[in-house]
Amino acid sequence: MERKTSLKEPEEIVELSYLYDFYGALLGDKQREIFEDYILNDLSLGEIAVERQMTRQGVYDIVRRARIKLREYEERLQLVYKFRQTRERLEQIEAIAGAGADRETAGAITRLAEEIYDII
Repeated sequence: MERKTSLKEPEEIVELSYLYDFYGALLGDKQREIFEDYILNDLSLGEIAVERQMTRQGVYDIVRRARIKLREYEERLQLVYKFRQTRERLEQIEAIAGAGADRETAGAITRLAEEIYDII
């Protein structure tokens, strides 16, 4: 079920940016371009409509459908959830390494955590 929030709330933009990073390639070209303009490039619906010779409502519908589709992908695949969970665990590992290990061990653990950050 879709949350009732403005498309331009900061939390919504962050969430949609993550979803787009993981699933954006699964959207159609036009849908992806319009979604990028609205969410990532911060263009207004009106600006996009003029640029693409569409109605403002048409642009809104494309953005809304893309948002729904990205959330459906996440609901099924949970890649963003797993990514966030992995990051949280890595932060915990770094905190533990810094709190109780000798410098050499803490440095090795931190380097490994950083390598994992780069991978994910």
